[in-house]
Amino acid sequence: MKVLVTGGAGFIASHVVDALVDSGHQVVVVDDLSTGREENLNPRAKFEELDIRSPELSELFARERPDIVNHHAAQMDVRRAVREPQFDASVNVLGALNVLENGRRFGTKRFVFASTGGAVYGEPTKLPVDESHQIRPLSPYGLTKFVFEQYLALYRRLYGVSYTVLRYPNVYGPRQRPDGEAGVVSIFMGQLLRGETPTIFGDGTKTRDYVHVRDIVEANLMVLEQPHGETFNLGWGEEVSDRTIFDTVCRALDVRVEPLFGTVRPGEIERISLDSGNIRRQLGWRPRVALEEGVKDVARWHRDRRCDKV
Repeated sequence: MKVLVTGGAGFIASHVVDALVDSGHQVVVVDDLSTGREENLNPRAKFEELDIRSPELSELFARERPDIVNHHAAQMDVRRAVREPQFDASVNVLGALNVLENGRRFGTKRFVFASTGGAVYGEPTKLPVDESHQIRPLSPYGLTKFVFEQYLALYRRLYGVSYTVLRYPNVYGPRQRPDGEAGVVSIFMGQLLRGETPTIFGDGTKTRDYVHVRDIVEANLMVLEQPHGETFNLGWGEEVSDRTIFDTVCRALDVRVEPLFGTVRPGEIERISLDSGNIRRQLGWRPRVALEEGVKDVARWHRDRRCDKV
């Protein structure tokens, strides 16, 4: 099949592209390289440097006519979404809708959407959170992701468009940028390798559900053809605190340092973990890469990159 991957030069989506190519699919990558990196691009995939909001996207769909769209391109910085909600909506709603509408017009059979489980639910009333939990986002980012989920459901009712929504936990792994706003594992690691002291925002008890990118890629491949109209949480169902992440990163790098502590930032929830029982029952997916193993994997990647630059 021909799969168009938006954001395919980014952290998660580039790994998805690699797996799709290795599975024998034709892959077209769309990325404006605003946060994605050329070095992440798979040489066996066709690449188009393009903003998903661009009118030129129609020409690409008319030419390529993908069977499946895997939509990862997004404005994913929660703090920027709070500061610039119009920009956040322009990418995560209008840009995503441009992808969806062109897919509908040019015969795309299926959409796989990378949504967020860490931001759509808001502060949970129970843990771990399953897909039936009330949607109460605390940031424009979480809201725009949920709005596009609703567009997918609407297009299915109106036009029969097939889709699957994957609500991601905190994903970490190789290729995650240490200079970004998301991805605390890589942020801490990059700071420590530069000899800087990382800052934990809050008192270190804030929790997230951490899943290695390798497990996320497996879920993306599983839902290529089935099921239809489903929303799946991806996660361990376990809370991991910021302090635990910091200590795990220190062990992986074999360093001993105490973090700094800063004020809590707006738009961030305090606790979350995701119940992935739905996708486990339907497709047999479950995360397999343990946190300690996964963080060591990231440490090896960072060290290899530093050696390459010497």
